[in-house]
Amino acid sequence: MSVLGTTARLLLATGASVVLAAFGAASASAAGPSGAPASATPSHPARTVGAVFLQHNGIDANTVTAYARHADGTLTEAGTYPTGGRGGAEQGAVVDPLASQGGLTYDARHQLLYAVNAGSDTISVFGVRGAALQLRQVLPSHGTFPSSISVSGNLAYVLNAGGDGSISGFRVLGHRVFPIPGSTRSLGLGNDAVPFFLSAPGQVAISPDQRHVVVTTKTHNTLVTWRLTGGFPGRHPVVTTSNGPVPFALTFDEAGRLQVAEASGAVSTYAVSKSGSLSVISGSVPNGQAATCWSVQARGSLFVANAGSATVSSYRVARDGSVSLRAAVAARTGAGAVDLAVSADQRYLYQVAAGAGEIDVFAVGVDGALTPVTVLTGLPPVNGTGLEGIAAY
Repeated sequence: MSVLGTTARLLLATGASVVLAAFGAASASAAGPSGAPASATPSHPARTVGAVFLQHNGIDANTVTAYARHADGTLTEAGTYPTGGRGGAEQGAVVDPLASQGGLTYDARHQLLYAVNAGSDTISVFGVRGAALQLRQVLPSHGTFPSSISVSGNLAYVLNAGGDGSISGFRVLGHRVFPIPGSTRSLGLGNDAVPFFLSAPGQVAISPDQRHVVVTTKTHNTLVTWRLTGGFPGRHPVVTTSNGPVPFALTFDEAGRLQVAEASGAVSTYAVSKSGSLSVISGSVPNGQAATCWSVQARGSLFVANAGSATVSSYRVARDGSVSLRAAVAARTGAGAVDLAVSADQRYLYQVAAGAGEIDVFAVGVDGALTPVTVLTGLPPVNGTGLEGIAAY
């Protein structure tokens, strides 16, 4: 059997047995009073310095809960807001129903929050003021089952995971978002309208200079890159075979080098040429954990969440874009470690443990160490459907 086939089987086993076993233990202890989110720490002086947003991805009605972020990293619930659309769940997904990174994305430049409504084939645009949200637009995603949004400068791109899969572009002008006519491009994946979670694409990401947009495909094992000219993608992408099996999450460093979390338990990094071709800098640096699927950068380190191991791993990022493993287990989390977000000052990391129904909060040290701060419990644990997507500033 091929390495890719073996990895896919391991991921299925991880998702269906390891995570569910942990889910069963965690869900009994995660419920707050009347199902309401509750912090594990007592209340404190309410100096608010930012916010964290969590997408509930409800099948009947999608909502986003806003939390005031305090100077010590802790959170206080500030309100829940309907997106005007419906959430969704990919086939076979256990604790990550969208099977993607970037389902909820914050745009600091324009003070906007973007949410995908996978069940409605739409995206929602909120204005952000402190920890308060105002729904401003609900727009067609120009595809089926939107699962990820990226923003860079005045550009936003959505990834549609259903069917053949596609990307579609938007331009941000002031506090409004407008489709870019003729910007939709197919991935040619040939999936069902609601795809199987391993055959679905994982994320869309725009480079910091707005010259490229990249998509990961999982069991197709490719990185698909379009060159952007004035925000408009070329007719044909550059398709690069992933250095390691099952590429999932994407991050760019400040120099525009690409970091890819591989669900097989590793991270690879790439240089991106003007044409969109990718060349390996670090090839599949392993962490020994199961289902490495989400990533975020903070204070010179790359952190990845491992859904099957309920851990976060950390990597050192060198000046040349190469990475080396800093800690295979930088932190332990609740069951089903999925989405990650980092505060604007990069001092706090927020991790959604979807199987346990909690947000784990860690302080980020200058040396890349993670120190537990608190656990916000009482969220509905995910069992095939439910919350996915977190953003912070």
